[in-house]
Amino acid sequence: MDKPDKKNRNFRLTLVDATSHERLWSLRFSKSNLLVGGISAVVVVLLVIFSLIAFTPIRTFIPGYPDANSRRQAVQNVLRIDSLETRILQWELYTENLRRVVAGEAPIRLDTLIIGSQGSRAVSDAHYLAIRDSLLRLEVTEEEQFGVSAGARRGNLPIEALSFYTPVKGVMSKGYERVQHPWVDITAPVGSTVMAVLDGTVVYTSWEQESGYTLILQHGSDLLSVYKNNQKLLHRSGDVVKAGTPVGMLAPSSSLTKGDHLHFELWYKGASVDPSHYIKF
Repeated sequence: MDKPDKKNRNFRLTLVDATSHERLWSLRFSKSNLLVGGISAVVVVLLVIFSLIAFTPIRTFIPGYPDANSRRQAVQNVLRIDSLETRILQWELYTENLRRVVAGEAPIRLDTLIIGSQGSRAVSDAHYLAIRDSLLRLEVTEEEQFGVSAGARRGNLPIEALSFYTPVKGVMSKGYERVQHPWVDITAPVGSTVMAVLDGTVVYTSWEQESGYTLILQHGSDLLSVYKNNQKLLHRSGDVVKAGTPVGMLAPSSSLTKGDHLHFELWYKGASVDPSHYIKF
């Protein structure tokens, strides 16, 4: 009599009633069937777990997985970073222009923002800035005849000894803060006359989306005064003005929180100073 082949041996799993010994359920299988069935069961369980994680909100309970709030916060952080980069570039270009004016060098115009259909974006393309700078040098060359360097050397009185005119009749709504707000805001009615605080030469005029018309005066004693938020300028670059002479007309403010105001800056020897120390508003 032949012995049964162990490789082809079959097994039976049976459920039997303990009282009546009646067979309730029976399953026959081999080793290969058991192996295939076990692997199939594991695959099915893994697919079910993957589907639950991939297609249901259960995945948000996994530690470290970003939820909707996290993604929204990430987008907001990216927008804030982009806004900060724009402000930093704008401030760097602006201070570079003031430095050139104080040193008697050729001032350049500030091209810091491009307003397009997709909103504001920083002008970070160095090639674009180089082209703009080259085009503006022709205009800057003409400004040399204004005698800015000579004007800067006239008068060596300290700033404390100078008598300033008030740039506009109004109330100072926001004071000077060296880092975040290196200027003062003077609230006044729209159309108010903006006046030169000292004798000087107009070295820079421009228009920008956020600050309207801007005018910068070069005075003696290494002193600059800056007037922003104008709806109209009464002088052009190169004009010589006397203290108290009207230089612009105040414009409506684009900010609902700040109200109508004059943005006024005072720079002494290349650094911003608090105008309220020298001017009575």
